[in-house]
Amino acid sequence: MLDYRFIKENLDAVKKNIQDRNMNADADLVVELFDKRTALVTHIQMLQQRRNDNAKAMKGKLAPEERQRLIEEGKSIKEDIAAEEKHLAELESQLETEGRKIPNMAHPQAPIGSLDTENLEVKRVGTPRNFSFKPKDHVQLMQDLDLVDFDAATKVSGNKFYYLKNEAVFLEQALVMYALNILRKHGFTPFITPDVAREEILQGIGFNPRGNESNVYTLEGEQTCLVATAEITLGGYHSSEILPKAKLPLYYCGLSHCFRREAGAAGQFSKGLYRVHQFTKLEMFVYCLPEQSDDIHEKLRLIEEEIFSGLGIPFRVVDTCTGDLGAPAYRKWDLEAWMPGRGENGDWGEVTSTSNCTDFQSRRLNVRYKDDDGKNKYVHMLNGTAVAVSRALVAVIENYQNEDGSITVPEALVPFCGFEKIPSKNN
Repeated sequence: MLDYRFIKENLDAVKKNIQDRNMNADADLVVELFDKRTALVTHIQMLQQRRNDNAKAMKGKLAPEERQRLIEEGKSIKEDIAAEEKHLAELESQLETEGRKIPNMAHPQAPIGSLDTENLEVKRVGTPRNFSFKPKDHVQLMQDLDLVDFDAATKVSGNKFYYLKNEAVFLEQALVMYALNILRKHGFTPFITPDVAREEILQGIGFNPRGNESNVYTLEGEQTCLVATAEITLGGYHSSEILPKAKLPLYYCGLSHCFRREAGAAGQFSKGLYRVHQFTKLEMFVYCLPEQSDDIHEKLRLIEEEIFSGLGIPFRVVDTCTGDLGAPAYRKWDLEAWMPGRGENGDWGEVTSTSNCTDFQSRRLNVRYKDDDGKNKYVHMLNGTAVAVSRALVAVIENYQNEDGSITVPEALVPFCGFEKIPSKNN
């Protein structure tokens, strides 16, 4: 959430930012409501002062008729205050509703665009493998090796769920342990987080828990939701707290299941494990001082690069365009891995992202620190994917496939899964 005074003082820039992000929000209405609230607060304070003056006057020695007049005046003031406070509560609720629709400001260097195809490639690491045979996609490879069962999952749970089987189970756990150990080296505090969060925490992070456009599964009658990422639970961990400045930055990582409705997601690039309703993810999350967040954002991206470089997966880094940022992000980097089985000739597919959300989330969740001047100020909050296991599996299996249908295990994962190859069933 942006500061209301900032919106008022930078109205044209805020309106352009909304337009650049292709989002629906009414900054003019927010300013109008903010001004009305400010005026109403001033009016209520004046009434409260009159009430105090009236109470003081009542303490003196008064003629009966004067006392009666003050009593009637006091009742009238009390009724006026109650009515105006009710009006203020309604106005503040409307202001918050409209204010929450306004996205974070975008970084000045973020590319202007509306689609992910307009993201700006800034770096490539590794070279896509030149196969001596026609590479298969991960769905065919995994089904041939009895590593996944989509049909049984559809029968039991519905479309876009899956059973991992046999060596794929160990491969998933190996990816988690591999990434966890890298984050431990970088000083992250590890968590296994709840898979459920209160709706107000999701709203604070920037997820919409209800409505047709929501990507979230809500638990009926509970005012809670299944989390779409551990960003939600790690971001809510310090909600309504004042953090000691000396302890910042705080580096956390959370392992969780992630549940996403993926409503409307379809097409050839969504098949198999690439876009599913449930998956395992290890998420990075940082609370820091405002002046630290740009450098930490770069650090999170470099950690993501370290993870995929260590796996030997070719990838590129893109600077995400304004229309693909989402409401909370000030700037976002995506890592897109080369997936040989994607489309006819292979293509890039997103495997991680990292976002600097500045104080957008901390204002909504009320996470602050006490600065040296004694004032409480909002922290900056950042998040980044260490490994989204389902998509990492796609990249590993497709890049490390062999002509006989077997899969070579990346060297970095062998110590964690205990085998070097998933053999072909034809042998």
